[in-house]
Amino acid sequence: MKKYLKYTKNFYFIFTALFVLWMVFIDSNDFLTHFKLSSKLNDLENQKEYLLERKEKVRQDREELMSNTELLEKFARERYLMKKKTEDLYVIVQD
Repeated sequence: MKKYLKYTKNFYFIFTALFVLWMVFIDSNDFLTHFKLSSKLNDLENQKEYLLERKEKVRQDREELMSNTELLEKFARERYLMKKKTEDLYVIVQD
C-alpha cells in the first residue's frame, strides 16, 4: 500500500490525474459533449438523406405536372379549388 501512496505524492502523477479529469469531465470538449454532437450529426445526416430523396420526388412530380396539362388541371382543381366559369364548386368537409 505504501508503494501506491508513494506515487500519489508525486507532482507529475497529481498533475497528470488532474489533467485527465479536466479533459474528461470539465473541459468544453469532454467525452459527453463529443457523444452528443456525434449523435446529433448522425441524426442530421439521416435527415439530409430523407430531404434529398423528398426533393427528388418533388422534382419528378413537378416535371410530370408541367408536361401533362390534364394532370395539371386535376391538381389545380383538387389542391387550389379552381373551377371553370360555368361550373359550381361544392366542398365537402369530412369530420
